[in-house]
Amino acid sequence: MLATPGTLPPAAQDARWAYETKQDGQRVMAYLPGDGSLLLRARSGEDITGAYPELRPLGGVLGATPAILDGEVLALDDRGRADFQLLQSRMGLAHAPDRAARRAAQVPVHLVLFDVPHLGRPLLALPYARRRARLEELALDGPYWSTPAAVVGHGAEALRATREHGLEGLVCKRLDSVYEPGVRSRAWIKIRNLRTADVVVGGWLPGKGRLAGLPGAVLVGQRAAGRLRYVGGVGTGWSEAERAELTALLRAAETGVCPFDPVPRIAGARWVLPRLVGEVGYSTRTRAGLLRQPSWYRLRNDLTPEESAADLPDDVM
Repeated sequence: MLATPGTLPPAAQDARWAYETKQDGQRVMAYLPGDGSLLLRARSGEDITGAYPELRPLGGVLGATPAILDGEVLALDDRGRADFQLLQSRMGLAHAPDRAARRAAQVPVHLVLFDVPHLGRPLLALPYARRRARLEELALDGPYWSTPAAVVGHGAEALRATREHGLEGLVCKRLDSVYEPGVRSRAWIKIRNLRTADVVVGGWLPGKGRLAGLPGAVLVGQRAAGRLRYVGGVGTGWSEAERAELTALLRAAETGVCPFDPVPRIAGARWVLPRLVGEVGYSTRTRAGLLRQPSWYRLRNDLTPEESAADLPDDVM
């Protein structure tokens, strides 16, 4: 079951919803057939059990009771927060057991559980509140898995707490909602905490298909320690009119010299004089300072490149 992007439910309906922290990891369904084994499947249906050997003991914690658990695999940073970049070093190793075991020793994962669609029998038709109660009764809290609490009501406070703690966002789940496999439901709403940054445009990548001749993405940077550091490519957020306007501005600023220091390795990049400033939204940064899931907001004609704020982590400045 998938969540639909949206906003907080109306205040008058707040008590009808539960709120869970939105996690930045890999969604999984954990199958416990009751014989001590474990099968993990990604959203694509791929068997990814081999990538996470430290989770195998979960298969025996419910004894002979067969179960299907819904959750998310995380890799945690030094502050205990989910770090998707760390997790990427663990993904894709399902068929490389030796490498998976070595990476597990270096970057252990943690599985957070938030639903139980099957427990001895299908629970799909039960309302979320009852499924959640059954899940919590299982007390699934181990060295590499846990069942974080859900808060009923107080949605505005829960969302504010995720922002204050730098978390990815919030998932709102209606207490009476049944479990709908494969459905992106309005009964589950996800709210992503987006940050904003002022960036300097230093290049672009030509679009393909209907975007041929237009920018498919702009390459942006921020100033730090006297240099323009590349922080990512932005390929969404424009209307057709805005993309056309940006095309004219980029072509007028074309240059053969890359303005970023160091020069990023980007095939097909076209460089421009770093004189356009834009505002972008993004979810988080990688440890190298790159913007994750950036989206274009607007041109900042009121700012010069020298005035655009730098917000890079200390270790990339």
